[in-house]
Amino acid sequence: MIGAMLATQVLWERVAAIGIIYFFGLGVGGHALDAIGPTDGKGIKPWGTYFSKTTLWRIALSALCLAYAIGIYYVVYETPLLGFVALLEGFFVFAYNLEWFKGYFHTDGWFSFSWGMLPVLAGYLIQTNRVSLSALLVASAMGLISRVEITVSRPYKELKRNGGEVHQIHFYETILKSVSIGVILLACGMATLRLTVG
Repeated sequence: MIGAMLATQVLWERVAAIGIIYFFGLGVGGHALDAIGPTDGKGIKPWGTYFSKTTLWRIALSALCLAYAIGIYYVVYETPLLGFVALLEGFFVFAYNLEWFKGYFHTDGWFSFSWGMLPVLAGYLIQTNRVSLSALLVASAMGLISRVEITVSRPYKELKRNGGEVHQIHFYETILKSVSIGVILLACGMATLRLTVG
């Protein structure tokens, strides 16, 4: 949404398309793969308690196929440059979540790049089929905000897992909620501006 709102002309069906792509590709597919990935002694991952690995693989692959079916349409007929982001995200959805290459890509930096920066660029590319300095700067800013989120989430999860002090858990939870709600409000504010101003 944020990347799309940077375009000179906003095509709302493409805003919906990129939203659906990331909902299924990352929201469903990526999280299902994360539940399949190694736990490294950190306990069962959230989705892993509800679904078998076979079911998780089916969910992940079905969601990714749907996301890529929509994405490929736009790459072929409208915005070829989106294909570069699609290839990168296709790699990271497996490399990050399944911790391939001994977990090399399962780091805060790669999280920020793949799930913070690239989605903003994708939103801009699906609108314009080009890269701009403003889009790169905003994407970088969102990557840094994602870095805050993932950095804070690690001690938060550790405290929750080990029964940490309530005030410490609340402290980290407040930061995470503020970052998440802040990004959502930013996206909604940008969309509202584009809808009212044109």
